[in-house]
Parts: sequence; structure tokens; C-alpha cells
Amino acid sequence: MTSVAGIAVDGDRIFIARRKAGGDLGGKWEFPGGKAEEGETDEEALVREYKEEFGVKVSVGAPVGTAAFEHHQKQFSLHAYRINFLEKDFILAEHTEWRWALLAEIEALDFADSDRLLFPRIKAHFASSF
Repeated sequence: MTSVAGIAVDGDRIFIARRKAGGDLGGKWEFPGGKAEEGETDEEALVREYKEEFGVKVSVGAPVGTAAFEHHQKQFSLHAYRINFLEKDFILAEHTEWRWALLAEIEALDFADSDRLLFPRIKAHFASSF
């Protein structure tokens, strides 16, 4: 299965959000995104997920990296892409809060394990920016 994550950058900060309580990832921070539906491209999935979860439009840019993980005995491939917000009036449907954080701050937060696998790829991708 394929999951996608959006990596939005503002200066030296990255957009992150904390999931609502409940479920396996309840209360954890993440790079928002979700599962691609059947027949959906990664880019289409990110556009849909940000509309559903935050009520905003995004544009999808270059790939940042990929990580493989297992969840409930299923294999997943997590594909991260740069995204840009076309709107910033966020409505929180699946999260309790959002913020722009430095990479060093992000590493200290209680992040979803699958998203944590992206940290080295994000560091490498943005090494010239940070």
C-alpha cells in the first residue's frame, strides 16, 4: 500500500500537525497526508488529503523521499513530496493543532514512527536550506 506525506516549508520551518486522540497514531505529530486510494496518484492523494484534513488547496512539487514500514502486518511505502499551500485558513478535521517547526524541534517531538523514518531524507533534501 502507498501512503503520502506533504512537506510544506516556510523559511527554515516545516509544517507539522498533531493527530486527534484515539487509534494507533492518536496524539502523535506527523507530516500530514494519508493513504492513496485505488487509482489515485500520489499527487492526487495529497491534494485530497489536505482538502479533507485542513480544508485547503495545495500544489504538489518535487519528491523528498520514500520510507518503507509495516503497520498491522501490512507493508507500506510512504512517499513524501514538497507541497505549497494555496490557502492558509486551516480547519482541523483530523488534528488538534498545527505549527511550523524547526527540524531540530521536530526530532524531539512524539512523531509517528513511519514519519520519523523520513527525517534523514528530509535532512538530506533540505541540507542546503537549513
